[in-house]
Amino acid sequence: MYPAGNLFIPASHGKLEAILKEPSGERKGVALVCHPHPLGAGTMHNKVVFRAAAGLLDAGLAALRFNFRGVGASTGTHDEGRGEQDDVRTALDFLAEKYPQEPITLAGFSFGSRFGTEVGVTDKRVVRLISIGSPVDKYNYSYLNTLDKPILFVHCAQDEYGNVGKLRTLVEGLPVTAQAKLVVFENCGHFFDSKLDDLKKTITAWVTEQIDKQ
Repeated sequence: MYPAGNLFIPASHGKLEAILKEPSGERKGVALVCHPHPLGAGTMHNKVVFRAAAGLLDAGLAALRFNFRGVGASTGTHDEGRGEQDDVRTALDFLAEKYPQEPITLAGFSFGSRFGTEVGVTDKRVVRLISIGSPVDKYNYSYLNTLDKPILFVHCAQDEYGNVGKLRTLVEGLPVTAQAKLVVFENCGHFFDSKLDDLKKTITAWVTEQIDKQ
């Protein structure tokens, strides 16, 4: 029997494989989590993505994870982030239709951070962003310069794809309207190694704080 929560979302190229989980208590909103680079074995089952989704669930949000085009049972082929942004929009459309008028939190890890948050910056349905393991050494994040939504960055001091000093400079230069917060864990690399529980707790605490401000 197909596991509860597993589903397929219709997409322009066919379908996106996804998993949707509901919080155990009162639902306070919904969330989308985007996975790391498809060509680096990134999937919605990645341990960082799984823990991020768990942290969002603990904060009372229904959490949707999905596989980008060409990953797992999702149709299509990798498109260097261009088509993947359409996949993010498709997943947001699904959430908005299933949970009309509910605020959406968009989280992404690595590749999913870069191309998920770019969509989330301008999508009015997204009220807050979470960027995990932001690969600032590989990608340009200048599109965040006009951000007017709260954003949380969670990072490891020894991240191989995102120099923490460069990330601090980026965060410090964001508009006041972004209400940007950066949390850095010591003694871990890009995949958060032994800090996965800390990652989960950090996401839960920040989202809970943001919801309380609503």
